[in-house]
Amino acid sequence: MDIIDLGLIDYEQAWKLQDEYAAQIAEGKRPPTLLLLEHPHVYTFGRKGNAENLLWNEAKLKEKGIATYWVDRGGDVTYHGPGQLVGYPLLPLGKLSQDGRLPETDYVGYIRNLEEMLIGVLMEYGIVSGQRSGKTGVWVQADVHSRCVHCSPEDRKKPAKIAAIGVKVDVRGVTRHGFALNVNPDMEYWNGIIPCGLTEPVVSLADLLDPPPSMQDVKEKIKNAFRTTFSA
Repeated sequence: MDIIDLGLIDYEQAWKLQDEYAAQIAEGKRPPTLLLLEHPHVYTFGRKGNAENLLWNEAKLKEKGIATYWVDRGGDVTYHGPGQLVGYPLLPLGKLSQDGRLPETDYVGYIRNLEEMLIGVLMEYGIVSGQRSGKTGVWVQADVHSRCVHCSPEDRKKPAKIAAIGVKVDVRGVTRHGFALNVNPDMEYWNGIIPCGLTEPVVSLADLLDPPPSMQDVKEKIKNAFRTTFSA
């Protein structure tokens, strides 16, 4: 398995790179690959995207330097930006059915594995997190969220999302897009959207840990956990 650290990279450039590498993986010319990176400020809408979940107007988007894209992953709108660790796993999940679809059990199982991998990494920092029935991503419960000194008193009483997941599996069974873990981003940018169409709080590692871990330290833990989860 290749794990490639791309640093800070434009969203569209990384999107095209996923297509290029996924084609090589499908042809057996490249091993399964994980891209780790950060993006400049960007809002992306998935296949279930609703434009009404973008709250800032064009003038505000320009002022804040935010690009917007409609993309082919699952889910609604999310934010990517500096201080957020994004992972794009490009993995061959297996053979498709005759109608060109991946068996639902494999698709859901892949997402659950991503969630569990992230939950394990957070546990290494002493943060208890988990999945929520009927939703995709990773949350911390209110007792953990209550540590957030920057969050409103009302929000600290609620579960908060710390990692988002949105994926696609192409017609050759190779995954695209992936996960975004909030390490130490500028949380103001979530005010411009209703993330994933959910009116729930969003939190970062920096909100819960003092001092927050470095991006490099989080990357190393993600690399180890990802290999353990997906190399078998």
